[in-house]
Parts: sequence; C-alpha cells; structure tokens
Amino acid sequence: MAARPAPRVDKVVTSGTFSIDGEDFDVDNNIWIVGNDEECIVVDAAHDHEPIVEGVAGRKVVAVVCTHGHNDHINAAPDLADAVSAPIWLHPSDAMLWDEIHPDRPVDAPLTDGQVIAVGGRRLKVIHTPGHSPGGITLHDADAAMVFGGDTLFNGGPGATGRSFSSFATIIESIRDRILPLSDETVVHTGHGDDTTIGDEAPHLDEWVARGH
Repeated sequence: MAARPAPRVDKVVTSGTFSIDGEDFDVDNNIWIVGNDEECIVVDAAHDHEPIVEGVAGRKVVAVVCTHGHNDHINAAPDLADAVSAPIWLHPSDAMLWDEIHPDRPVDAPLTDGQVIAVGGRRLKVIHTPGHSPGGITLHDADAAMVFGGDTLFNGGPGATGRSFSSFATIIESIRDRILPLSDETVVHTGHGDDTTIGDEAPHLDEWVARGH
C-alpha cells in the first residue's frame, strides 16, 4: 500500500489581546491550517480573519475548529466562518466562554472526545484535554505523528492555570494520560510560541508537578 502523502500544514500568526478575569494581555497566536491543496480545517481563528483567509488561499474549509473557548482563540471565528462558508466546532464544556464573546452567534456543532475529522486525506482524532479550560481539545494525526494542542502543552510545560475555569491538577492529568503516551517523535504544534515534541517534554512531567503551576 502506498504511503499516505504528508499533510499540508500552514501556519499563520496573528496578534491581539487575551482577556480573562478582568486583565488584558498582549499575545501572538498560532493559527494552523491543515489539509491538502484542495481542502483544510482551520485550527483556532485568532484576532484577525483576513490573514487566515489569505492562508486558506481559496481552499474548501471543512470547519473552523476551536481548541478551546478563550477569547484570543475564537475572536475571529465568526468572521472567518462567514468569509469561507465553514461551520464552527467547539467542545460544549467551553460554551460559557464562547457565549461571553459571541452571545448572538452559536457554534455550529460540538466536538466530542474520540471524534475523527477527515480532511484532505487525513484523519485527525479529537482528544478531550481539559485543564487550561474545561473544553480544551487536542487534535492528533497519528499517521503524521503530530498534534495540534492549543494551550494544553507548550514548549517548556503545561498551559497556564489558576484562572477561571482552569485547573492545574486537571491539565497535568490530561497531559500525563492523554498526550504524553503518544510516540516520542510526535510534534506538538502549539497555540503560542514554538513547536516541541512529546519526547522533549515527557521527561519533565515530575518537575511540572513539583512546581505546581
């Protein structure tokens, strides 16, 4: 059997404000466009839909997939969905975060643990990875050995907790039980900053737990 072709993965970076618990932070967000030359999904529509539309470059967008509901990952989702005629998908446990930002625009469909998203000859499995938020998810392409993890796991450790609807114990459980068991060569495409791999991060789990944040 012929090997499945490598996926096309395009990265767009946008800048804006992350707002939570009455505080604002300037952030750069990674938007991932995954598929092939004909169709794709957009992972996290952040801040400004226009550069994301440019990155899509006329392809069919199967869905705008939200890894979680924090405003800096969803604030451009409705404009992007309208521009490319695509549905918006989000895990229902983050509905309260979505509704705070887009009270008049419901998401189009829920993401569920174990769901498989087929796009451009790829199969990406939805893994529910709560902790940074209750509805955080990670997308896993096993054939290509890569994940799109939003703000669950970064180059250097777990995503931030200590804010509303977040939990350090829960994010550690998600990383330990659902992400780190993946192969060491699995590339982690993050919501902010540089990529990493499972092999680079796994040895530091005990350090994160000891640090407690």
